[in-house]
Amino acid sequence: MARNRSKKNSILNFVAVVFLTIIGIVLTVGNFDIPYTDRHFNGFANSIPLGLDLAGGISVVYDCSLPEGRQQQDLDKAIEATRQRLEDVIGEEYSEVTIQRQGATRLRIEVPSVTDSEQIFALIGEPTPLYMTLTENQYNAETDIAGADIDDVFVSYQNDEYGVTVRFNSDGAKKFAALTGSAASGNQKIYVYLGDVNADNLFQALTCESQIIGGSTFISGGFDDIDAAEEYALKIMSGTFNAELELLESSVISATLGADALKFCLIGGFVGLLLIMAIMWWRYGDFGLLASFALVIYMILMIFFLQAISFVQLTLPGLAGIVLSIGMAVDGTVIIFERVREEYRSGKKIPLSVKGGFKRAFWPIFDSNITTIITAVVLYILGTASIQGFAITLLIGILLSMFMNLVILRFFVKWYLPFNSVKGKNLHLPKQERQAKDVAHENVVEGGLANEQI
Repeated sequence: MARNRSKKNSILNFVAVVFLTIIGIVLTVGNFDIPYTDRHFNGFANSIPLGLDLAGGISVVYDCSLPEGRQQQDLDKAIEATRQRLEDVIGEEYSEVTIQRQGATRLRIEVPSVTDSEQIFALIGEPTPLYMTLTENQYNAETDIAGADIDDVFVSYQNDEYGVTVRFNSDGAKKFAALTGSAASGNQKIYVYLGDVNADNLFQALTCESQIIGGSTFISGGFDDIDAAEEYALKIMSGTFNAELELLESSVISATLGADALKFCLIGGFVGLLLIMAIMWWRYGDFGLLASFALVIYMILMIFFLQAISFVQLTLPGLAGIVLSIGMAVDGTVIIFERVREEYRSGKKIPLSVKGGFKRAFWPIFDSNITTIITAVVLYILGTASIQGFAITLLIGILLSMFMNLVILRFFVKWYLPFNSVKGKNLHLPKQERQAKDVAHENVVEGGLANEQI
C-alpha cells in the first residue's frame, strides 16, 4: 500500500517537473507576442546582453592626464572619477557600455551593437577641462569653479525658450553662489574657459544680475533651437571630466565575426550535451537519464540568470566559463554515481547504496566547488573586462551545478526508487561482492527506511 502511494507521489512529482521544464524551454527559446497585450516576449536566450566580441561594436581607448597645475598624485582619483562620469554620460544612451581601467593611465570604452564611433564621440564631446572664473585669464582653485564641481548638464525649456541647465555638486554649489554673488555686486562677468585658462580658450563671458543659490542655474539666450542648446550643453559637459582625455585608438569590431563565433559555440555546445547525455545513459542507465534531465533544467536556469542579472554581459570568455561549469556539473554527477556503484559493489541494496553514495560525494563536490567559487570571485574583482566575463559565468554555473547535483538530482533519484529498488541491471550497476554478516544485517534493518532518508 505504502509502495503504491510512493509510486503515485513520484509520478505526480515527475509530471509536475516535466510540465515546468517544458514551460522553461518555451520561455528560454520562444519568441512570440503575449496574448491580449501589445507586448512581445523575446525569450531568455535572446535577451542575454552580448559583449563586444559577440555582438560587434566599437572599442575606444583614451589616455588620461591631469590639467596643467594639478599634482600628479591626484591622477588616480581623477581617472576613477572620469570613468564614473563617462559611465553616467554614455550609459544614459547605451546601457551595455563597459568602461575599464587599462594600465596606469588609460580607459577603454566598449559599446556593443554600435558601429559608428562618431555616436560615442558626440556623447563625450571633445574632452577638455572647464573653468569658471571672475578674473579674466586667471584661475583660483579655492574660489573658482572647475569641471569636477559640476554634477549634470542638460537642455531644458523655461520661459518660452530653450536653454541649458547646469547642476552643481555640494562644493560647486557653494562656489557658484559665492561667484555669482561677487559678480552681481561688482557688476562683473563670469568667464567660462574650455581648456587652459587663457584668452585662446575663452568659451563665453556670462552676465549675472543676482546671486544664484540652490545648486543649479539656467543659461539662456542665443539658442535658436533645441539643437543649438544641445551643442552648447555638450561643450559644457565635455569639461566635466576630472582628467583630460587623449584619444589613442578607435576600432570597430564586425558583428558578423561575433555572430559566427556564437553560432559555432552553440552548435558545439548542443552536440557536446547530446554526447554527454548518451555517455551518461551508457554508463549509469536510468540514473544517467535522470542526470540528463537535471542537466536540461541546469541549462534553463543558467540562461535565465544570464539574462536576469543586470551586470552580466556574455562574451567569448564567458562562453568558456559556461562550458567549464557544465563540465564541473557533470563531474559532480559522476562522483555521486561512482560512489553509488562502490556502495552497491560492497553488497548493499540500491536504496542504501544511493544514500551512501550521496553522503560520500557531498564533501568532495562541496570542497572542489568552493575553491572554484573563490577563484571566480578573485578573478572578477581583479580581472579585466574579458576575464570578468569568464569569472561571472563560471561563478553562476558553479552555484547552479551544486544546486543541480545536491538538490535536483537527489530528488529525482528519490522519486525513481519506488519504481526500481532492486534491479541493478537497469542502473548498469556492477556485480556485488560477498560481504560479512554485519553488512547483510545493515541491509535488513535499514533497507526499508533508506528511501525516506535519501
